[in-house]
Formats: sequence, C-alpha cells, structure tokens
Amino acid sequence: MRCFMSFYPPYMGAGVRVRHISDDFRDITVSMGLSWYNRNYVGTQFGGSLYSMVDPFYMLMLMENLGRHYIVWDKAADIDFISPGKGPVFANFRIDETLLDEIRRQTAGGEKYLPQLQVDIHDGAGTLVARVEKTLYVRLKPPARQA
Repeated sequence: MRCFMSFYPPYMGAGVRVRHISDDFRDITVSMGLSWYNRNYVGTQFGGSLYSMVDPFYMLMLMENLGRHYIVWDKAADIDFISPGKGPVFANFRIDETLLDEIRRQTAGGEKYLPQLQVDIHDGAGTLVARVEKTLYVRLKPPARQA
C-alpha cells in the first residue's frame, strides 16, 4: 500500500512520499520535498501541495480500522499556514483505540458522526509549517445498525 500511495499520480506530481504505514493502519508518515514543480511564486512550498499531502489519510485510516460496515468520507478541511515551507516537510497521522471506540459509540444507532482530526506539517528542523483540521463523515451502514 505504501508504494502504491507514493506512486499515485497526484502524489508523484507533487513529490509526496508515503514513508511509513503501520501494520494496523494507525500510524502513517508522509513527506514532500521542495522542487520546481511544487514551489510557489515566492519559492516556498505551494499551499495546494501541502494540503494534498495530507488529504486522504485520516479517511483511509478510519476505513481500514472500522471495516466495511462503515461509510467514511472526508467532509471538510481547514488549513492554517503558520510559516513558509522552505524545504522538505513531514506529517505524521495517528489514530488510537479511544477514537475508534468513540466513533463506534456515536454511530451505533445509525447516526452520522463528524469527528475532527488534526495533523501538523513540520519542516526538517521541527518548525510548524501548517496545521490542518479535517472533518470526516462516519456512519454505520444500514445492515449493520442496531435495531
């Protein structure tokens, strides 16, 4: 999966690399170098590429961990650009059993649940470049709902 994601055309074009996916799909690390094809007019990381770098991962992680009985979609996102990305940048995504239990509890009767998850994008020195808040849509599919 890691290799597939790194060679996904939108990621190849932006220079995004999936560095690590844990066996349980609860920890993912991605990176993106700075080059002529993802640099903006002032020579720093293009904001659209920064967002693209983090776009699908929480959705994929929840899909893998909750299983086929759940509908999971990205619903909204907000990105706050903190400092210019002047070189390679990195993001690490983590989910835990507490989050998964909360989602299961909130959706047990078929209700939609809109968890908000945050991921930070840092440069190689650890400086915060951007903070992204993702809102996801999660719902238990009708055949799996409690009566």
